[in-house]
Amino acid sequence: MREYLLTLCITAAVTYLLTGPVRKFAIVAGAMPEIRARDVHREPTPRLGGIAMFFGLCAGLLVADHLTNLGEVFAESNEPRALLSGAALIWLIGVLDDKFEIDALIKLGGQMIAAGVMVMQGLTILWLPIPSVGIVALTQWQGTLLTVALVVITINAVNFVDGLDGLAAGMVCIASGAFFMYAYRLWYSYGIEAAAPATLFAAVLMGMCLGFLPHNMHPARIFMGDSGSMLIGLVLAAGAISVTGQVDPDVMGLYISERSTVYSMVPVYIPLLMPLTIIAIPAADLILAIVRRTWRGQSPFAADRGHLHHRLLEIGHSHSRAVLIMYFFSAVIAFGTLAYTVNAASMWIVLGIAALNAVGLFLLLLPRFTPRAPRWAERFVPPRYRRRKPGTEAAGAVAEWQPSLNGATALGERPLDEERKPAGARH
Repeated sequence: MREYLLTLCITAAVTYLLTGPVRKFAIVAGAMPEIRARDVHREPTPRLGGIAMFFGLCAGLLVADHLTNLGEVFAESNEPRALLSGAALIWLIGVLDDKFEIDALIKLGGQMIAAGVMVMQGLTILWLPIPSVGIVALTQWQGTLLTVALVVITINAVNFVDGLDGLAAGMVCIASGAFFMYAYRLWYSYGIEAAAPATLFAAVLMGMCLGFLPHNMHPARIFMGDSGSMLIGLVLAAGAISVTGQVDPDVMGLYISERSTVYSMVPVYIPLLMPLTIIAIPAADLILAIVRRTWRGQSPFAADRGHLHHRLLEIGHSHSRAVLIMYFFSAVIAFGTLAYTVNAASMWIVLGIAALNAVGLFLLLLPRFTPRAPRWAERFVPPRYRRRKPGTEAAGAVAEWQPSLNGATALGERPLDEERKPAGARH
């Protein structure tokens, strides 16, 4: 555990220290695109934060290679080198996109090539545990197609959710934390050496996100861009692929009949498909975006302002609260799945997850309520919860529509700006 924590800290430190110089480089290089219609920030912000994250990844893997226990992962497995090769390729494509805005189909092709590079070096799905069937061995083509599909879906799901300051990095950090605990349990409790690369990937991914978050929290001083979002999506997928189809369920000690083994190990199989659970919210956002755009006759890759985080802003949540709500639901799904794998028969886990979802539903509906504190408690609460005196409603409405000075604002029309426009001015 200490070597994993050391790797995490080194990755986070390198990412954090390099993000400042990378921001200055992005400004000099002109990687500051104009504000687009779907953006929620109000000032041009430099991208290319993925450069710092990539060098943090390289530093973490380099340190791990020279540690006593983690060095054995590099000696016995080629998966860390496969990850580094695929990450370098996807990172380079992302850097070019942050600077020159390359076509979406070119990016999709690059994602598939990066996944193919990892497959060629051994990071692929070999078999799948299917309930009521057993262990199904995959042919080379089946494993390759499934691996490429998993990588592409995960990359684009993370990329789609990267719409608010600190949102993608925080959600991936939560997901990788849950995955680290699961993979470490397989490696430490069951003694499965094949889970060691996935545990290393999760630790490095947490370090990348934690090191970048201080620069990316609202108001963000730099964005990770596609160079960062596609990179962390690929690392997240690589960790899941490293476990899925690589760990033999029989070594976990559940030797019954084949079908009985599969049924009794369903809680263990669920996290083997971790990308489908720890990125459930980004994946749902991705599916909804594709359906919404194709229904309107648009390209599935056309950008719009209909993502889940945009909807939270439209409801009335502030930028920070919308991000925290997305964090909350990501944690409930990821760690709820993790708790289910530890003790699937416990009803308390189900009740706890249901209670947390009820809390999340209340938080979602919070802007619909306008609670007012009693007169005697008004001095102890923020102004928004105080009873307004007669004649101050209009002033409060004007103040509510004042533009934000720190980089982002809610969506929708702006009555104050409309009033300021001279007569006859066009939108």
